[in-house]
Amino acid sequence: QVQLVESGGGLVQAGGSLRLSCAASGRAFSRYAMGWFRQAPGKEREFVAAISRSGGITEYTDSVKGRFTISRDNAENTLYLQMNSLKPEDTAVYYCATRNGYSGSSSPHEYAYWGQGTQVTVSS
Repeated sequence: QVQLVESGGGLVQAGGSLRLSCAASGRAFSRYAMGWFRQAPGKEREFVAAISRSGGITEYTDSVKGRFTISRDNAENTLYLQMNSLKPEDTAVYYCATRNGYSGSSSPHEYAYWGQGTQVTVSS
């Protein structure tokens, strides 16, 4: 079993930056592909970014390409999401999740363990 704890959310003005972290417990972090998802009020949870076990393969939803960067530090059991040029429409609760397999996926149904989420609010 893996426990995930997100941090780094907060309130930021449009155009600003935030860096989210996801700390994983246990020794199996490097065995999982990882993903970031977000959920705004009244909306379904949506895919943001994913990264392979080694970190060599990344993928992003179109709306964040060129602004967000997903990365991981397997030695520190930590996943990151660097978010730049934030927009009000990025406002949501952000979740990290694990996926069995080498690479990530945009489907939340393919992820097994989830964190509790961290709130990101972007003001206009």
